[in-house]
Amino acid sequence: MNKNIYIVGLILLTFFVISFLTNILGALNPNVSQSYDLSETMAGFLPFSFFIAYGVMSIPSGFLVEKWGEKRMMILAFALAFLGALAFAIRPEFNVFVVSLFIIGSGMAALQVVINPLLRVAGGKTHFAFNSVLAQLVFGLASFISPQMYSYLVSNIEQGNVQKPLIGLMTGLVPPLMSWVAVYWVFAVIGLLMIVVIILVKFPKVELQEDEKVGSKESYVELFKNKYVILFFLGIFAYVGTEQGISYWMSKFLNIYHGFDPDTTGADAVSYFWGLMTIGGVLGLVLLKLFDSKLVLRWFTILAMISLAIGLLGSDRISLWAFPISGFFLSVMYPVIVSLGLNSVSKHHGSFAGILMTGIAGGAIVQILIGSISDLFSLKTGMVFLFITLGYIFSISIWAKPLVSNETIRMKRKREKEEASLS
Repeated sequence: MNKNIYIVGLILLTFFVISFLTNILGALNPNVSQSYDLSETMAGFLPFSFFIAYGVMSIPSGFLVEKWGEKRMMILAFALAFLGALAFAIRPEFNVFVVSLFIIGSGMAALQVVINPLLRVAGGKTHFAFNSVLAQLVFGLASFISPQMYSYLVSNIEQGNVQKPLIGLMTGLVPPLMSWVAVYWVFAVIGLLMIVVIILVKFPKVELQEDEKVGSKESYVELFKNKYVILFFLGIFAYVGTEQGISYWMSKFLNIYHGFDPDTTGADAVSYFWGLMTIGGVLGLVLLKLFDSKLVLRWFTILAMISLAIGLLGSDRISLWAFPISGFFLSVMYPVIVSLGLNSVSKHHGSFAGILMTGIAGGAIVQILIGSISDLFSLKTGMVFLFITLGYIFSISIWAKPLVSNETIRMKRKREKEEASLS
């Protein structure tokens, strides 16, 4: 057995934990808003606090990885997650929550920078594509499980099922009427366990190819002169803003307009959103072997717009399913935008990847905008803003001009025939 198989397993576990900690905010939104009596703008400030960390930390993390190494950076990242979760669990006040979200987000941003190059080395370059897809499936699985865990804890604590050991312990740790805080005790334990695991695991030496390195200041200056770098940065910004815009506000929308319980039905809807996104990603892999990625992006964006419109305008049962189904159609957007972007420049891909990861801050800014519009008009009007971000993603399928296109089965057969005729 390859000695690095344990590292691959650790990386997949890390993907799981990142998703588990990140994609819980949508399920929490209604309860957090009620506990602190938040306006929609202030509710939008919570994902802002988390995702703005990606904008602040992504590029600096790249430099720190080269200086300190992967193992130390992963320990630091999980230490931040542990401290952020523990601080809020001990002192569940709004101001502490905002700071803790930024601290946890900083840790998650650092991990994202570390684990992709580490996966390439540990799993082998020839298996990198397969392992990357496997990592995304694990990521999606965690996003599905996380809201279910929240629903289980909150429902049992509120029902007073103290005879269950975990529920009895959590009941004594959380304030009255704030059972959702139990989630952050779980996160603190997970962060601590991950630190112990990483300390015990021996890491391989990661040697980045020249094109994968973070690069010098000059490389960033050169990249920012390329209009496509800015355009694809905005693409990631728009995508993450859309993804979080639907998943974060969905449960609250279903509660306000259709009366669904956010602790059960709302949490399930958020869970299904991420589950269907995972399934859509598998279908997307097949479609990208059959069609040009721009065409796949175009049709999936149109279908996502239709699903969102039905979710906002449909009846209670239709809306309950339309929002999660939109996750299915969002599934291909992130990998296609990243691949189109990286294939649109001829060099400095490591620096460009850092710029693209900074675009994850779109998950922060868009939620503030939705919250502000919602306070002025209504949450339904606020969520209409997502058609602007989806419209921008649609535009990418029109103006993108990659230097290298994804190889479809038809292109591969054509190339093989040409090679055969020349030999």
